[in-house]
Amino acid sequence: MSHNGQTTSGSWWRTPQSYLMAKLQEREDQVFLVLALVIGALTGLAVVAFILLTERAGMRLYPAGGAPWRRVLFPVVGSLGIGYLLFRYFPDARGSGVPQTKAALFARGGRITMRTVAGKFFCTSATLASGIPLGREGPSVQVGAGIASVLGRRLGLRPEKVKALLPVGAAAAIAAAFNTPLAAVLFALEEIVGDLHAPVLGSVVLASATSWMVLRLLLGNNPLFKVPQYQLVNPLEFAIYAVLGVAGGLVSASFTKLLLGMRARFLRFPQKTVWFQPLAGGLLVGLMGLFVPQVLGVGYGYVGDVLNGRMALTLMVLLLVLKLFAVTTSYASGNAGGIFGPALFIGAMLGGTVGTVAHRLLPAYTATAGAYALVGMGAVFAGIVRAPMTSVLMIFEMTQDYAVIVPLMIANLVSLFISSRLQRQPIYDALAVQDGIHLPTAETRHRHGQRQVTRVMHTATELLPSEITVEEALERVRSSEFRTWLVTDRRGVVGLINLPTLERERAEGAAKNLGELVDGLVFPHVHQDQGLDLALERMGANQIDILPVVSRADVHKLEGIVTLHDVLDSYGVNMPGRA
Repeated sequence: MSHNGQTTSGSWWRTPQSYLMAKLQEREDQVFLVLALVIGALTGLAVVAFILLTERAGMRLYPAGGAPWRRVLFPVVGSLGIGYLLFRYFPDARGSGVPQTKAALFARGGRITMRTVAGKFFCTSATLASGIPLGREGPSVQVGAGIASVLGRRLGLRPEKVKALLPVGAAAAIAAAFNTPLAAVLFALEEIVGDLHAPVLGSVVLASATSWMVLRLLLGNNPLFKVPQYQLVNPLEFAIYAVLGVAGGLVSASFTKLLLGMRARFLRFPQKTVWFQPLAGGLLVGLMGLFVPQVLGVGYGYVGDVLNGRMALTLMVLLLVLKLFAVTTSYASGNAGGIFGPALFIGAMLGGTVGTVAHRLLPAYTATAGAYALVGMGAVFAGIVRAPMTSVLMIFEMTQDYAVIVPLMIANLVSLFISSRLQRQPIYDALAVQDGIHLPTAETRHRHGQRQVTRVMHTATELLPSEITVEEALERVRSSEFRTWLVTDRRGVVGLINLPTLERERAEGAAKNLGELVDGLVFPHVHQDQGLDLALERMGANQIDILPVVSRADVHKLEGIVTLHDVLDSYGVNMPGRA
């Protein structure tokens, strides 16, 4: 009887819930538009709370006239405490948030958990309030996308619809964080989706507008920066803006290479050190802040000073250099925070420096330093983030001044050209690769009707443990029909080894384990959605006849293998000796 009672009491609410979910799934398109409004409103509220929490907590920790020891203590304690929380409870809340959002969209089925959303919000708030000089805009993107993911999954939407909601949440976050709704739409399509013609355009616009309205209702229509009216003094300035673009490209490439290089070093340290690695960033920031307080925090107030010509040349140069190292170290060591804000700060200091020098040399032919600082912000943002159109539109929305568009376009394109030549891989894609996540290229995303690896891959059988010796490996593969084998350890696949390598090592008499002969981080592989032509190219380049098929979310997670025979057979080519 109790069993029947439990069944009855347990089903009284499940039946209407199941009915409601079924109805929602029948009207997915209409639900999607309503969700865009809800996501925009919730994300707007979250970003407003983010802004108020970080600013008010920062004011309490760093009151006007506060003791100098605060500038050392709080970054150190904050980075150490938050580092532990990130390691122990919120591992997916580290870093910027943009690479994680793209990984969720393209490699994790649109899944961002509520725990990650909460962890990102509170850990980033505490990190920024403690004075770590990272930005809130990137984390806001992950929070907005996470809200969209949670709502979509709770309503039982199909995975494709859930994934389509992520750029909706991302656009809403940028619209509220920067007070730039048009730039938010372009960023979501240009950077997150990678397709300006994506079918989610309408929902992205709706969410962006809703989030922006929530921001205006709660905080007023206050622009992020108040700047004087821009004015082109002489056509000669276009050449100076091109020079600023070159400088912006060099600084952008330096920033990216420094951040990636330092982060690669931190990732090589043992796993047990991860929780206190953020201390490196906090300690450096604290020591810098003791002597130069302007280094602490994202520093939008100081950007405003530069834009309005209220900062000395020496201080601008000093902050440009110090901020470059403070930001890259803080991010690389594992603190929670983004690079949007720091990119704008560094760009403003660079532009202000170039503008001040130009105005001193050619006072009658150049505008004041503030105009160059404004363009410098766009140039460095375009060079680092690789979103040039978003950069132009964002600065335009901040200033409401159409006259700034042409100088911005000149500097942005030059900066983008220089930075992309010096650093081929965009920063967010490179950060994802360091985490073992391989995001698809635009070419891969449009391969729907072509031959893909997923059509010919099959279960992996040619596996060799990394701990066995060369001699043991040769004994195991004696009867194998292949000349290449996968090497695995506790993480999964860590490399490949072929017969000539094994025979060479035996001839040299080296008693090495297979793990010593493979890289462990970089090895030939393909993903399910990639083309067979790429698989064939990689086999030829590495002289191998097997390729592991690995997950985009984890390069060590083996999903199958594709062989040379499989590829050639799909093209109707029979290998000699094969039936």
